[in-house]
Amino acid sequence: MPKREDIRRIMVIGSGPIVIGQAAEFDYAGTQACLALKEEGYEVILCNSNPATIMTDPAIADKVYMEPLTLEYIAKIIRKERPDALLPGIGGQTGLNLAMQLERKGVLKECGVELLGTSSESIERAEDRELFKELCESIGEPVIPSQITYSLEEAKKAAEAVGYPVVLRPAFTLGGTGGGFADSEADLLKIGKQAFALSPVHQVLIEKSVKGYKEIEYEVIRDHNDTAITVCNMENFDPVGIHTGDSIVFCPSQTLTNKEYQMLRDSALRLIRALKVEGGCNVQFALDPHSSQYYIIEVNPRVSRSSALASKASGYPIARVSAKIGVGLRLDEIQLANTLASFEPALDYVVTKMPRFPFDKFVTAPNTLGTQMKATGEVMSVGRTIEESLLKAVRSMEIGADHLYLLRFESMTSDELYKYITRDTDDRVFAIAELLRKGGNINNIHDLTAIDRLFLRKIRNIIQMESQLRDNVGNPDMLYRAKRMGISDKAIAHLWKCDEAEI
Repeated sequence: MPKREDIRRIMVIGSGPIVIGQAAEFDYAGTQACLALKEEGYEVILCNSNPATIMTDPAIADKVYMEPLTLEYIAKIIRKERPDALLPGIGGQTGLNLAMQLERKGVLKECGVELLGTSSESIERAEDRELFKELCESIGEPVIPSQITYSLEEAKKAAEAVGYPVVLRPAFTLGGTGGGFADSEADLLKIGKQAFALSPVHQVLIEKSVKGYKEIEYEVIRDHNDTAITVCNMENFDPVGIHTGDSIVFCPSQTLTNKEYQMLRDSALRLIRALKVEGGCNVQFALDPHSSQYYIIEVNPRVSRSSALASKASGYPIARVSAKIGVGLRLDEIQLANTLASFEPALDYVVTKMPRFPFDKFVTAPNTLGTQMKATGEVMSVGRTIEESLLKAVRSMEIGADHLYLLRFESMTSDELYKYITRDTDDRVFAIAELLRKGGNINNIHDLTAIDRLFLRKIRNIIQMESQLRDNVGNPDMLYRAKRMGISDKAIAHLWKCDEAEI
């Protein structure tokens, strides 16, 4: 089906300013979508209150409004500009929530504005915890035992029925805001008060905790013709319990068997079809590392943080394709370089995403991580192996580390390090590396952290290479092997006690 000719002016809502727990990936997606719509000949009206993004550059959209992203202001802009359509899934959760508010308040109907891409009914089904649970059960997809609650009293009863520990997930919030793990009623009351206050619909899901399961994500895309493909999948270094935006993520997944990979892929495609999502969609799974049991954590019926990672990792522009699907094009009609958008990308390399935290600026803030996102940015690196990709990411972080080493852990004993890694912190990967230098046991580290042994062995490979370099100073073959592993000139120079320029 060719692009829509009955619409001319399209409004795009951005994600607003960068705040802790909501980094800048949505600006990347929004910019891509605006350019894609202009490429197809549409007039683009952009609403985004962040002047520090390229998205608000006059070259990106035809008209730019830098007004507060609130229902009142967006409604005023719609009444003034009278766009034919609104693209809701590009500005992250902010854009999606605003589009839904405009729909519910009747502003879109009053002004004759059509929602492009995924329908409001589909967004509601994916975002509303109760409706989503019903949908999953209707198609035979496993969901974690949970109950929807609308008050603290209901939450207490639900937690008793589900059984502690539980996780609180407020509906329609950004970056897991307001949620958290509760091991007791006291924890539940403390977190619950904030969770109900922050959910725009005062709805909180009380869910059985599956902390320690593997966290896997699939980035899928579908058009109105029901063609659906997997762009790529990702695996978190940390198990379930840390927000995926705060975890180191490897793309594609590294520890899944082919059977597990295909099982979760089929599930993700079933879900996107059942939800009738048109455009990019992110599906998050919890996979039991000791069996093939999996649960669906959630679905984002929009371009997400993970979409930005998947786009850059695979070279498949998810936001661009989603925008074109929104104006009626099918995947097999959208040209990407020398192929069509209906072909699934294949990755023969490893991509590492490493989050960047603001703890160096907010020195009194606790550096513990949980279900609420704390990262303000991230780096992405590409390598032939996990080791090379991980070490490149570490060097890109601009935290003063040129290797998997932080000075503050060197003086700690093994016992202190074992104790430290039981906490979910932003620097745990460095503590694990130091523990392995001190002869730490992989099985013990796995038991304490639930981090997959494969990832721990990869860190150990780096530590073993350090020892081999110390024992073979000046050996060209050893230098070649170290460089292939991704070890920096500076780190090798330190181990060989020479100048970096010599290396």
